Amino acid sequence: MNHLRRSGRQVGYDVLLWAALSVLAAASGPDPLDGLGPFAAVTGTRLVVLAAAVAVGRAWPVAAVVLVTLASPWDLEMGFATLDLGWLPGMGSTKVIPMTLLSLGLFWYAYLAGRQVERVRWAVAAFAGIAAGGCVLVLAEGGRAEQWIAMVTGLLGTYAVPYLIGGLRSRLRTQRARAQAAAESQARMRERTRIAHDMHDSLGHDLALIAVRAAGLELSPGLTPAQVKAAGELRVAAADATERLRQIIGLLREQGASAPLDPVGESVAELVERARASGMEITLRLTAEPPLAHRVVQEGLTNAAKHAPGAPVTVTVEESRVSVANGAPRGRATAIGGGTGLTALRERVRLAGGTLTAGPRGGGYELTVELPREGEAHPRTAG
Repeated sequence: MNHLRRSGRQVGYDVLLWAALSVLAAASGPDPLDGLGPFAAVTGTRLVVLAAAVAVGRAWPVAAVVLVTLASPWDLEMGFATLDLGWLPGMGSTKVIPMTLLSLGLFWYAYLAGRQVERVRWAVAAFAGIAAGGCVLVLAEGGRAEQWIAMVTGLLGTYAVPYLIGGLRSRLRTQRARAQAAAESQARMRERTRIAHDMHDSLGHDLALIAVRAAGLELSPGLTPAQVKAAGELRVAAADATERLRQIIGLLREQGASAPLDPVGESVAELVERARASGMEITLRLTAEPPLAHRVVQEGLTNAAKHAPGAPVTVTVEESRVSVANGAPRGRATAIGGGTGLTALRERVRLAGGTLTAGPRGGGYELTVELPREGEAHPRTAG
């Protein structure tokens, strides 16, 4: 019985629909001026059947189609159009898509039945039963060829076409829902990838600074052998943690889309100062802070801390150019690079319309990013 429950608004709509169908049924029935008995018997019966159809129509539109059909039998002499077949031997004119005043109700419920694609077999069974009734009607009226044409076009126009339209509407709605779900899934994956990128970049940078501090402690005078050993273990643990982080998040980097260019709250100067506090020797030349500057400097300092511990680092940040160059390392490298940081940064720079170059310079290494100046055409979209 839960299928028959409906809201107050739905009840109001159904009452209006039943009233409209009742008016059409009364107009197509016996004239009350010719006698109230036949009018009450025929029209009253139709009103009851139509009430039942409206009551079950929302939950079971196929049943409503059958009930409305019983309340409005076909009239093969009344149709949507007339087709003249007199030019064929033994043929006359025929009605195309025979219909009654209640055919509008049939159109509506056949359309609703088409939207319930999970109940196809019930719709096929109802169509077969109505078709059988149409065959009986044609045979009862003589079985002429033009009557068969009228019956077949009636089946197609009154039942099949609205049903197919409803089915098409349902499938389009399902496809839209699936497309929306897929888009939401991709958006979630992109967001997870963005978080993974940021987590890798931020934590990797912090772990590299911890390794730098540990390496400095190993070389500090006055430490006991146990303390030197503990500092070495801390350096190795930070390097191992960096590598595990790279392996864990690397999968998301491969599966996800490129991370968006999100603003970073920390300035380049604050980033450099934090790295200096960890023991890195950094010279900063800052004249502007273009987009991606923080990300480029963070990647460059992280790589310098991991692969060139103790080396002096020069950071240059200009309006359209950012570079991080380090000298030759003075200590042991704290990690083996996986290259994922530069790969992600290269993609970010490409999306921003810039170019990235990275490689040995002298006895050290230099990372340089060239960015388009403000107002310049994007190289990937110009022209």
